[in-house]
Amino acid sequence: MMQGMQTLIGSVLKPINKTTLNMKKMILLNCVLMMVIAVSGQSKNEKAVAEAVDKLRLAMISGDKTELEKLVSDDLSYGHSSGTVEGKKEFVEKLTSGKSDFVSIQLSDQTIYVSDKTAIVRHTLKGVTNDNGKQGEVNLKVLLVWQKQGNSWKLLARQAVKIV
Repeated sequence: MMQGMQTLIGSVLKPINKTTLNMKKMILLNCVLMMVIAVSGQSKNEKAVAEAVDKLRLAMISGDKTELEKLVSDDLSYGHSSGTVEGKKEFVEKLTSGKSDFVSIQLSDQTIYVSDKTAIVRHTLKGVTNDNGKQGEVNLKVLLVWQKQGNSWKLLARQAVKIV
């Protein structure tokens, strides 16, 4: 056993020759290249989800019924910071009728995690509202769950909490 330890220590302490150094550089380069390829594969889905999030933001401001219905799942569970939970029909109706009216929405600190056909998005939402003609502001932390249905990402669930 002692001889095995001495051989191991000796091999670690041997000077590295040029061939060994070049091989280590090649291995390192290949590892970096594989990581870049893996990340770029993820970023395609993350980019598509980010685009869907932005389309939803714009549709919530405009109240565009067609776009809202296209972006959200029929099984939507939309949780407000007040604790109210709506389905697709209620969510779209409130935004198109002016009961819930966003004048502006700014998103920041957004993170996106994609796993197969599911994406988890977190962000901070700051908005100006004019619900039923009454001006207000919202400052929320939001969790969105998106699901890939066919070739489109659809909002499946949303939960918001007030930032105090």
